[in-house]
Amino acid sequence: MTATAINRPRAGNPSGRVQGEKIPFEGEDGLFTRSWFPICLSSDVPVGSVKGYGFLDGRIVVFRGDDGVAQVTSAFCPHLGADLRSGDVIGNDLRCAFHHWKYDGEGRCVATAIGDPPPPTARLYKFVSQEKFGIIWAFNGEEPHYDLPDFPYPEDQLVIRTIVNGEPNCVDPWVQCANTPDMQHIKALHNVKFTQDDPEDIAWTDHSMLYSFSGIHTDGSPIDNVVGIYGTSLYYQTTVYAGRWFGFLNPMGLPQPGFAQNYMVLVARKDMGTPDEVEQFLDFIEQLERGVVSEDLMVMSSLKFRPGTLTKSDKTLARFFEYMRAYPRAHPSRDFI
Repeated sequence: MTATAINRPRAGNPSGRVQGEKIPFEGEDGLFTRSWFPICLSSDVPVGSVKGYGFLDGRIVVFRGDDGVAQVTSAFCPHLGADLRSGDVIGNDLRCAFHHWKYDGEGRCVATAIGDPPPPTARLYKFVSQEKFGIIWAFNGEEPHYDLPDFPYPEDQLVIRTIVNGEPNCVDPWVQCANTPDMQHIKALHNVKFTQDDPEDIAWTDHSMLYSFSGIHTDGSPIDNVVGIYGTSLYYQTTVYAGRWFGFLNPMGLPQPGFAQNYMVLVARKDMGTPDEVEQFLDFIEQLERGVVSEDLMVMSSLKFRPGTLTKSDKTLARFFEYMRAYPRAHPSRDFI
């Protein structure tokens, strides 16, 4: 190859990168956002089973007793620290594999194998949890300050399909959520053409943001969207696509700091056709949304995220950064997980 002249910057390099006010990452200061996080599919934990998962900066277990209720607790036995995912479920209690101490659904030790009285301090940390949309969710915090959203139709009128979308990607869930208020990304990365000005009427609360817009999908179909973020880990969407309604959620788990486990909740109305036709429509929605999410994850996989230079089109994104800076953080389970 022929040698070339040295290529120098003609105008010189900038003295430093412009950076916005810092937003703490998950776990950066020992705290995590007070949000609902998906832990696993409901079907992953049948009656009589226990499963272990990474969560926040530690380990938790999910077990389901004879009463059918999924319990989410810290993973390590208060006796000597055995991982309870190796235990078994007896009735509604979780039994440690090591010394056969038993814990009830509240995390209290209720029996020891040799008959010693259970110490009052032998307690697991019990997370506030719920099952919704085929997912077991846990809340990071003592008491939730918001609930998970509903769709505009009663659940008994809907067909819901929930899946795990690949392996964890290497950004915090809230970083991925920042795509929703990023109007530039919707137009440039996803090639959606707005048929209106950028939305100005954003519904903000201390735990959510929601807005609507109309546009043209990359395949040429007209769309009317309502999209938003709940907490720091859930993307919400309802869409009228070429005249047909569907719902979509992209919940993001936090198996460890700096990683997001993506789920997909795909929703159609039962009255849209025969059961087979509804399933075919769900197949179409899944393909459609997988394509959108894969475009995001392609960028997320190598992103070194720092709020930097913004433009006038970033007005809603800048407001989301303020939302994140003010968002409450906690870690009440830190000594247990």
